[in-house]
Amino acid sequence: MPRPKRSFSPEFREEAVKMVIETSRPVAQVAREIGVNPGTLANWVNAYRREHAGEEAPLSVDERARLRELEREARELRLENEFLKKAAGVLCQGSSVSDKFEFIDAEHAANTENAESALAALSVVKMCALLEVSRSGFYEWRDRPASATAERREDLKLIIVKSFTDSDGTYGYRRVHADLAAWGVSCGPELVRCLMRELDLEPCQPRPWRVGLTDNDGQTDHIPDLVSRDFTADAPGQKMVGDITYIETWEGWVYLATVIDCYTKAVIGWAMDDNYKAPLIERAIEMAARNHQLAEGAIFHSDRGSNYTSTKFAETLKKLNLRQSVGQTGVCYDNAMAESFFGVLKNERVHRTQYPTRAHAYRDIARYIELRYNSRRRHSGLAYRTPQQVHDEYLERQLAA
Repeated sequence: MPRPKRSFSPEFREEAVKMVIETSRPVAQVAREIGVNPGTLANWVNAYRREHAGEEAPLSVDERARLRELEREARELRLENEFLKKAAGVLCQGSSVSDKFEFIDAEHAANTENAESALAALSVVKMCALLEVSRSGFYEWRDRPASATAERREDLKLIIVKSFTDSDGTYGYRRVHADLAAWGVSCGPELVRCLMRELDLEPCQPRPWRVGLTDNDGQTDHIPDLVSRDFTADAPGQKMVGDITYIETWEGWVYLATVIDCYTKAVIGWAMDDNYKAPLIERAIEMAARNHQLAEGAIFHSDRGSNYTSTKFAETLKKLNLRQSVGQTGVCYDNAMAESFFGVLKNERVHRTQYPTRAHAYRDIARYIELRYNSRRRHSGLAYRTPQQVHDEYLERQLAA
């Protein structure tokens, strides 16, 4: 039987509020004493202050000084918390003192460049204390001859530029750091970010605009959602997602249909045409089945567009022994993995060029999918490995078993 909801009289609320306001005691402390939820008491206090805004006596000089002191302490605690979150990488086991010094130096340099940041930044002394390293040791490390510090930074810059250039200007500091780690270059991600800032290396940014192509025909009630926003799988070929997007050319629109494997995140099937009718998506799923080993009864998930829910496409999936799954109409999160790929494609390729003809778009997008995205681009959902790496590692484990 549920517990009855406790009610409080107006008099009780008023006295509880006065205990907070008149004695300047913390809300949580008073709430514990009187057996009230701290959030409930805080709401009462806020309501009382709004109703009696003009009745409260002005703060005394001592009270104002105390308020400023508390605000300063709160600001410092917030800065310390943010700093420690960013420093998580150098606080883990195995990080060297030099890694911590590099992180402190990168933070100090970033704050010095920005006048507003410098005013609200932690001092070197405080950062050293938080990371439990010696302040004198930091300054000694920083003031070493150029051969020990500056030259290493210059060497790192050359490697960072190579990674950024190889990515066609699409990698941020996390993926660049993953490249460096794969190449056996030891440094922290914050140092990479600092050096990229010094080099003015900024990855391309996405455009916040999209028009959907989902056209529901109202015939999808019988098709279940077998994915429920879980875009993971235990092996390749078990679960796939698909969708359609459009690309502008001087001749008109090009429509791209994709099939993405949930284990490797690779685009294992794709097709392009000047329309987005059912034959387009049939070609994409048939390519996936032709070139990759799909599990018996594997799931193919999509939105509720009329082409995906058509009888003809259902027959194609049945012929390939695939189970059909669809999300809700107009809810992008239900097919977020497919949407995410289109965002990457347009940010890293389509929006950075022009396509005079449809044939030009076909060649360029096919080249991006096969030679860049599937084989070389590091995926954040794969611990910054490539889809090809993940597939190869899975095969190696199967052979070793």
